Amino acid sequence: MGHLRRGGTLAAVLGLLLAASPAPAVADPQPPARYRNPVSAGVGDTFADPVVVRGDDGYWYAYGTTDPLREGERQPHRVPTARSADLVDWTYVGDAFGPDQRPPYAAPGAAFWAPDVRRIGDRYVMYVTVTDTTVSPEGSDYAVGAATAPTPTGPWTFADQPVVAPRPGGGGGWLWTIDPSQFTDTDGTNYLYYGSYYGGISVTELSPDGLRAVGAPTLVAVDNKFEGSYVLRHDGWYYLFASTANCCAGPATGYSVQVGRARDPRGPFLDRDGTPLTASRAGGTPVLTQNGNRWIGTGHNGFLTDLSGQDWIVYHAIDRSDPYLDEPFGINERPMLLDRLDWIDGWPTVNAGAGPSDGDRRAPVTTGPLDERFDSGLSGWRRVAGDWRVADGRLTGGGALTSRTTVGGDVRAEADLRLTGARSAGIGLADRVEVHVDAAAGRLVARDGDRTATAPLPAGFVPADRHNLAVEVRGRQLVAELSPARLGDQLAVVTLRMDRPVAGRVTLRASDGPAEFDNVSATRLYAPARAAVPEPRVGRVLTAYSDEFTGGLGSAWSWVRPDPAATVAGGALRWPTQAADLTGTGNTAGVLLRDAPSGDYVVETKVTLDLGEESVRNYQQAGLVAYVDDDRFARLAQVAIWNTRQVEYGYELPFAGQPVYGGTIVGTPATTTWLRLAHHVDPATGEHEFRAGSSRDGRHWTWGGVWTFPAGTTPRIGLVAHGGAEPPVTAEFDYLRFYR
Repeated sequence: MGHLRRGGTLAAVLGLLLAASPAPAVADPQPPARYRNPVSAGVGDTFADPVVVRGDDGYWYAYGTTDPLREGERQPHRVPTARSADLVDWTYVGDAFGPDQRPPYAAPGAAFWAPDVRRIGDRYVMYVTVTDTTVSPEGSDYAVGAATAPTPTGPWTFADQPVVAPRPGGGGGWLWTIDPSQFTDTDGTNYLYYGSYYGGISVTELSPDGLRAVGAPTLVAVDNKFEGSYVLRHDGWYYLFASTANCCAGPATGYSVQVGRARDPRGPFLDRDGTPLTASRAGGTPVLTQNGNRWIGTGHNGFLTDLSGQDWIVYHAIDRSDPYLDEPFGINERPMLLDRLDWIDGWPTVNAGAGPSDGDRRAPVTTGPLDERFDSGLSGWRRVAGDWRVADGRLTGGGALTSRTTVGGDVRAEADLRLTGARSAGIGLADRVEVHVDAAAGRLVARDGDRTATAPLPAGFVPADRHNLAVEVRGRQLVAELSPARLGDQLAVVTLRMDRPVAGRVTLRASDGPAEFDNVSATRLYAPARAAVPEPRVGRVLTAYSDEFTGGLGSAWSWVRPDPAATVAGGALRWPTQAADLTGTGNTAGVLLRDAPSGDYVVETKVTLDLGEESVRNYQQAGLVAYVDDDRFARLAQVAIWNTRQVEYGYELPFAGQPVYGGTIVGTPATTTWLRLAHHVDPATGEHEFRAGSSRDGRHWTWGGVWTFPAGTTPRIGLVAHGGAEPPVTAEFDYLRFYR
C-alpha cells in the first residue's frame, strides 16, 4: 500500500473490500443528450473569447469579453458570466465587474477582454486584458491584469499592479499585451501566456500566488501570425493552441485555431511537420477552421473535459448570414460554440477534423450513474469504516465510504478533495484498485493488488487546497491525474497496467485523519475517435482543362487587366509580382483565368516565389484564385506579411454596399509551394464550396478552411502574382492542373 503503515485504517478497509464479492456492472445510462450550436444563445447574441471552468458547486461557468450581449442593447457587459449544469443550456448570472470597477492602473473607460479563469491555491484567479492604462495618454497601452475571488461568480477584487505591464513596441506604440492564458505545470510552477500580432506570443513564469510575472519572458510564437493562446498538457506533451488571421472582418472573417507542441512549457513548440511556431515561415497544425456551413471565424478557444473524459473545445464563431451585432461594420457578433476535441495520432482536431458543428450533436457527459454533490446526505452510500458527515454540500470524514451504485468496464471516476488532516485520501474502484494522494510521502499512488505506480507531487503542494482527482480505466490500463482546475493542467499523472478490468463500486478513502470530498462522479469512459475524416483526394487529370505551360498561353486563358510581363517559356509561366492588388475598390491587379469543369474537382498549381525570410515585403504574393468578379473572389497564395511568410486564403465579397476582405491561414509555405482548391457544390444550397490546401513537397498536404460562393454564380479559376514590385521578384508557375 505504498507508504501506508501496516494496520492503519486504510489497510483495514482494503481487507474488508477484498473479502466482498464483485458487484455487477451498472446498466447503460439513458440515451445521450443532444445539443446545437451556438450554446450561448440563452445568454446573448454574442459571447466572444469564451473560457469555461467548473466551480466548487459542480456547475460550469463561462466568461466572455466586454461587449453588449444582445442586439440593440448597446450597453457593454464587463466580462459577462454564465452558468450551466450541462454545458449546453447556459444562464446569464451577471458581470464580473461593475461599471465603475477597475484596477488603479487602468484608465477610465478601459474595457476588459479575453478573460481566463483558473483555480490557484484556495481561490479563483481571473486574468484579463486591460485595454487602456495610465501609462500613456495615447491609449491602447494594453496590460494583463488579475482579479481574485472566492467563487466563480465573485466578488472579484483586482490586484493593485498588472501581471504584465504595457510594453513599448519597437515600431512605435505599445505591443499587444493581450489574451492571457494561465497554466500550472507538474512541478507546480505557474506560467502565463500572452500576446498577439504586434509582439508575438510570450510565456512568463508567475509568482506562486499567480499575481506577478517573474523573470524574463520567452517568445513561443512569432508576431504577425498568432494570438489567443491556450496551453494544456496531454500525454506528456505541452500543446500551444493559438488563433490566426483576423478575428473580426464580419462576413469575411477567417479566424482559425492552429497548434504546436513541445516537451517544455517554454517551448520550442513545433507543428506536425516539425516547423517551429517562432519561424518566419511559421508552423502551425490546423485544429479548427471553417468548413462551409454557417460558421466562419472559428477561434479564440478554451478547453474542458467532461465527466466521461472526453475533451471539448469552446470558441467563438460568426454566423456568416448575421455577422454584426447591430449596424454593419460595428461589433462583430461572435457567440460561443462547443465541439468535441479529438486526439488522433498525437494531435488535437475538432470533430475528427470535420470542424465546427451546425446541427444536432451528442452533448457532453455531465451526469452519470454516480453523480454526487452531497446535497441530500449519504443515502447513496454505505459506511465501511470511520466517521463521515455531510455539511454545506461537502462530505468530510476518515475511513472508507462505498457507493451503492456500481461501475464496470471502461470507466472514469473523479472527485474534488482536500486533505484537511488526513495523511492520504483518494478513490477506490471495485474491490481492489485504489488511487490516493499521499501527502506525507509527496506522491500520487495507484495500486492494483501487488502492482503499484507512483508520481511525485510538486514541491510546495498544499494538501488542504482543493484539487481534482480523476481516474480513468480502459481495459487493463489505468491513468490517474491530479489537477487544480481540470483544464489540462495536471500536477501529477500516474499510469498503471492492471491485473484485470474492474467491476464494482466506488469507494472514497481517507487515512490517519479527515479529508473533504465533493463532486464525486463515475460514468462510462468515452470512446475515442480513432481516425480523422477523409481529406480531399485527387483522381485523374482533366487534360482538357489543364495546362503544363509547354506552348504559350492557349485560347482557354483570358485576362482581367492583361499584364505583358507574364510570359511562358521552358515549361513555366513566369510572372513578376505586380505593384497592384485586388482588395478593396482599387482593383488594379491582373488576373489570368480559365473556365472550370462542372461538378466536384480539385485544381492545383506549383509556384516558386522567393520571398526570403524575416524581412518586410508587404504583401508580395502569388497563387490560385477562384474568381467571380473583382468584388467576389477567394485567393490562395503564399505571401509576405510583415516579417512572416504564410499561406493565406483570402476572401472578398460585397456586403452592405462595399467590398469586404478577410482571410484564413492554411499551411506553411516554402520557396516552392504546391497549392490546391477542392471544389464541391452543396446539394442542399447549390453553393460553391472551395477548400484550400497547401504542401511544401507536393506529397504531404495541410488542408485549411472553406470559402463559399452563392448558387447561381460561375467561379472561374486562375492565377495571380501581385502585392508589390520592390524588391523585384518573379513567380514561376509550373502548371495548372484540374483533377476529378
